[in-house]
Amino acid sequence: MLTRLVIGRALSALATALIPTTLTLVVLRVTGDAADLGLVLACELVPMLVLLPFGGVLADRFPPERVALLADLTRCAAQAAIGVELLAGVERIADLAVLAAITGAAVAFGTPAVPRLVAATVEGPARLRANARISLATSLSAVGAPALAGALVLGAGPGWASLVTAVLFAASAFTLGGVRTATAAPTGKHSLARGWQEIRRRPWFLVSVLGHGVWHFCAGLFLTLGPLITVRGGETMWVIIVQCGTVGMLAGVFVAPRLPVRSPLVGCAVGASLYAVPLAALAVPLNGWAVAVAYGVAMFGLGVLVPLWETVVADRIPVEALGRVRSFDSLISFASRPLGLAVAAPLAGWAGTAVPLWVAAVAVAAASLSVLAVREVRTPAPRPLAAPRR
Repeated sequence: MLTRLVIGRALSALATALIPTTLTLVVLRVTGDAADLGLVLACELVPMLVLLPFGGVLADRFPPERVALLADLTRCAAQAAIGVELLAGVERIADLAVLAAITGAAVAFGTPAVPRLVAATVEGPARLRANARISLATSLSAVGAPALAGALVLGAGPGWASLVTAVLFAASAFTLGGVRTATAAPTGKHSLARGWQEIRRRPWFLVSVLGHGVWHFCAGLFLTLGPLITVRGGETMWVIIVQCGTVGMLAGVFVAPRLPVRSPLVGCAVGASLYAVPLAALAVPLNGWAVAVAYGVAMFGLGVLVPLWETVVADRIPVEALGRVRSFDSLISFASRPLGLAVAAPLAGWAGTAVPLWVAAVAVAAASLSVLAVREVRTPAPRPLAAPRR
């Protein structure tokens, strides 16, 4: 069952990661208008943000494998429709915008179901290892997807690229649809208000998630200003920096289940705070190689953080509320990164690049480590999260 779960998540993650690059290249081919591109991408993002809390309600009210199955099938249908239209020579921005909105809505309903699905499928000490495998598959998908999408669009055409994405979603739906979990609890307990009450009872979660929001906002600044600064050392320097980050993240994911963690939330806080290192290195600015090493360190921290966070939340949040609680986490993260990307250039134009980067470095360190002030965070777990190796 675990293998099926990991494969299904990898397929879904790869298909999801293909969509932004494919849509971007499609719009650029159809009109080449930046306003049209912004409209299509916004039509995917806005429904996703608006509907995420309701996706959490559905994930708690119904078996999560059914919600994930329906979300993947909906995205499959939307991507297939895009592919068929493009192959038929129909190139209407309005159609792309509507289908992108359907895709975003499906992401909103499918995302909160995944943590519940993992929690219901894998129990005890094996959960961290399962989350690490899923994180590794997701990370590899995110790294490889832009290149794959570009190759498909340039080699076979955007229509076929969308159809390949649809096939991947269909394969994910078929795989995850075979996972079986217990039936959800009675529906009366699954209101948004009840979900918010679960969050308010756990200051460690609320403080951590707000810190994640600051992290994503600052990551948006780094990913926008980084290429502008490092391109002075040659265009390939930014590529090297990104690849160092990829290596660091994969190394962190690999190490995470092998750490005898007794205070997992402390590990999450420290891992998130490491993003201050490349922000400060870029603010100085240090040479490109130093920034690359700093970014590798930061992404190593992220690689450790993700499986630890997924596991500790599943351990400490009641499974019947996990979908709604995690939808709040996803909402903060999904909304913060685009905001950071959007304001980075105006901030740099107003104050220069150094000031926003220094402020971001201090902010991400302070926001990430502030959770250590919560007593429950410093309390060691009753058992190590990592399962003993056999």
